[in-house]
Amino acid sequence: MIDYIRENISYFPLYYRLLFKTKKEFTSERVDYGTDKEQYFLYYEPKERVSDKIVIWVHGGGWNAGNPKFFDFVGQCMARQGYRFVSIGYRLSPRNKYPAQIEDVSNAYNAAIKYLNDKGIDTSKLIVSGPSAGAHLSSILCYSKKIQDEYKVDISNVIGFAGVGGPYSFRKSQSLTLRMLLGMLFAKGYDRGEAEPLSLMTKNHIPMLLIQSRHDGLIEFECAEDLAAKAEMIGNSCEIYEVEDKRNTHSWYTAGCFLFNRSDSKTLDKFMSWIENA
Repeated sequence: MIDYIRENISYFPLYYRLLFKTKKEFTSERVDYGTDKEQYFLYYEPKERVSDKIVIWVHGGGWNAGNPKFFDFVGQCMARQGYRFVSIGYRLSPRNKYPAQIEDVSNAYNAAIKYLNDKGIDTSKLIVSGPSAGAHLSSILCYSKKIQDEYKVDISNVIGFAGVGGPYSFRKSQSLTLRMLLGMLFAKGYDRGEAEPLSLMTKNHIPMLLIQSRHDGLIEFECAEDLAAKAEMIGNSCEIYEVEDKRNTHSWYTAGCFLFNRSDSKTLDKFMSWIENA
């Protein structure tokens, strides 16, 4: 309960930093991959690239809020770090029930690869990532053979998955907020096992980093432990990183870390270090 309260009172300082402490240095390119207003992605090209790796990121927001434009600060941060960056949007609940979200993420991923290839950009080293609801969706994209086959997703060039604060298992012990969000995401009677990363994960070559906080306030730390245990059982490489920053509630570490420099955020530094070594 204490961490839930801390999460809720963190919104004002987070939004204050977002509105008054962020700089817009890079202009993104918008690419629509569907007819819905949320079916687009933004591409960020750094001024000085430090790597030929490309980060493909799926935003969070409880499946019912957010879009790439709102999370522009993440793209700005990654471009400043010297990485090409794709920020994927998708249709939101409750108007659009699952599997609309994973359908969009899959189609956007395919469209982004084509877009990059058409620009002559090497797409042989991809990092897929996302926070919160975006961690849920991007983990399914990376590890569900069923979804990959259904939407013709080629993961052969994905060299790493980094999930931050994800609800990877739909445990009975979960917060009221998460129960409400899942209730909006799924139609009545839908088999939620068809949307649970823990149930869908199959063995493949992609190593994973799971960044999770024991003081999240919304998502239990055990969600990451559940997925890590499944990964170990089937032979997938997995590392759990426990958030050490004082700003360790859900919104602060899943998205708020991108509002800081690496020297001011151990979470961001871990995220970037892992990508550098992937």
